Amino acid sequence: MAAAARPGPEELALLEKLLGLPKGNKYGVQGERKVPILQTNNGPGLTGLMTIAAHLVKQAKKDQLLGSTAEEKAVVQQWLEYRVTRVDGGSSKEDTRIILKDLNVHLEDKVYLAGNIFTLADILMYYGLHHVMVDLTVQEKEKYLNVSRWFNHIQHYPGVRQHLSNVIFIKNRLYTNAH
Repeated sequence: MAAAARPGPEELALLEKLLGLPKGNKYGVQGERKVPILQTNNGPGLTGLMTIAAHLVKQAKKDQLLGSTAEEKAVVQQWLEYRVTRVDGGSSKEDTRIILKDLNVHLEDKVYLAGNIFTLADILMYYGLHHVMVDLTVQEKEKYLNVSRWFNHIQHYPGVRQHLSNVIFIKNRLYTNAH
């Protein structure tokens, strides 16, 4: 089985490295749902993947990853919530099919989840879907062509993939005009 980013500590460590932050944050999980936590030196720890990820982005002074305009920020937040509630919460094949269908429709006329800008939503959705995309057949990847195009683009974005396995796509199918 291919390497996958586990939601939580490992995924946050990948994000930390991508953002160019020094290692040293202490991550853990709490509860049955294994909600990520970040132990901070000053004050209470931070809880939740999105909260910690946004904190890391601000710490790295890369606020543009959270969106520039009010609308972009809202769209990024929407997709981060989708990631936690639907992608991390989904467990059945049917859940996965609905997620891929939703994303495929959304990405029909977009390069990135928030439109034309690369954001934290793209990074964390990529990490959240990696294990799904690795297991798709060629036919399934073709069925969700917009998701496949987006995923392939994100996995080649500098610093994103790191040690995760490269998902292979048939290029001539991804970049033809399917309309």
